[in-house]
Amino acid sequence: MQNNPEENLFQKHGHDQIKICVSGAAETGHCGMGALEKAKELGKEIVRQGAILVTGATTGFPFWSAMGAKEAGGISVGFSPASTEREHAEVYKLPLDYMDMIVYTGFGYPGRDLLLTRSVDAVICGCGRIGTIHEFTVAFEDGKVIGIYEGPWDMGDELKEILEKSHRPNAKVVAGSDPKKLVADVIALVKEMKLKEYNVVNV
Repeated sequence: MQNNPEENLFQKHGHDQIKICVSGAAETGHCGMGALEKAKELGKEIVRQGAILVTGATTGFPFWSAMGAKEAGGISVGFSPASTEREHAEVYKLPLDYMDMIVYTGFGYPGRDLLLTRSVDAVICGCGRIGTIHEFTVAFEDGKVIGIYEGPWDMGDELKEILEKSHRPNAKVVAGSDPKKLVADVIALVKEMKLKEYNVVNV
């Protein structure tokens, strides 16, 4: 019986612990009805499918995804713009709850975004603002797998418009409104990219 090269790769390097960032707005007043519940369901689905949730350790959409991840019994990691826990809580006024670990980058929001997206295998963008667009474009430039989570908000259409006007086709971007299917599609793409990275070919 032949070994499965894909299984061997993921067991050897621990790639079954896929890390997925949820990018979204800290203020969600513009996101439409049920947006936070959709964020929570996305966080739960990431955990159900065996991945680790990573966020910008902020409020709003990412916070609710972290809440969902913890309710599902998963691991939640945050990347803070602050340099210390006290600065995180008192200066930036960001939460400490629902995260197993917070990395205090000390680089403010722009620098935090870069470290956040570089530390994960994929980024899923939900309802957002300019910060989400920033994380989307950084992830795009870095060749990350990207999921566009569609819902009662404008961000999905805005990100698709950016893609259309970028004149740079990208097969690593998927979109959808069903969190279960979107996460599955994102994980499948991550595994495909990992196999190519390690030059693994199924025989």
